[in-house]
Amino acid sequence: STPHTRPMALQEVCDQGNLWFISSSESLKNEEISDDARVQLYFQNNSKYEFLYVLGTATIHKDKELIDKYWTSFANAWFDGKDDPNVSIIRVEPKESYYWDTKAGKLVSMLSFAAAAITGNKTDNSDGVEGNATI
Repeated sequence: STPHTRPMALQEVCDQGNLWFISSSESLKNEEISDDARVQLYFQNNSKYEFLYVLGTATIHKDKELIDKYWTSFANAWFDGKDDPNVSIIRVEPKESYYWDTKAGKLVSMLSFAAAAITGNKTDNSDGVEGNATI
């Protein structure tokens, strides 16, 4: 099936490196995780021009203790409080990650790509540091 993307708010990265999210048990994402627990996460830090890509395995939890731990008042926009029966917690256990950290500013990078597009020359991405890690 075709993968779906959606913006989500990360609640926490715990000491074990797991990523935690609040979600509706009736959402399409929960349904998709039930069908295939493999997920891809993308993070961007605009102010530092850093990017992170994480491959992981997701599990859905309805445990009241976890809901209490990760609940925020911001979630009230989607639920009738933390006792709403549709509240669930998604845990993503990272398996692999990939990051990109540019040293040059965004404008410089964009000018580099624009110049390459105009001149037909390939851009040299040496102004960034990239790598991957298995977690």
